[in-house]
Amino acid sequence: MAGISTPQNQAGVMSMYDAPSKGPLMNAKLVLIVIALFAVVILLLDHFATI
Repeated sequence: MAGISTPQNQAGVMSMYDAPSKGPLMNAKLVLIVIALFAVVILLLDHFATI
């Protein structure tokens, strides 16, 4: 049985994501944790804000 071939458009998308970038490498879990903490801080500030 021959190998599985992928359509050309999918192969191009995968090569775009695999391309090396010059930007900083970031862990996805760390980004989600920072976003969640930021949201909690904003909600707490909104809850305890005095006008």
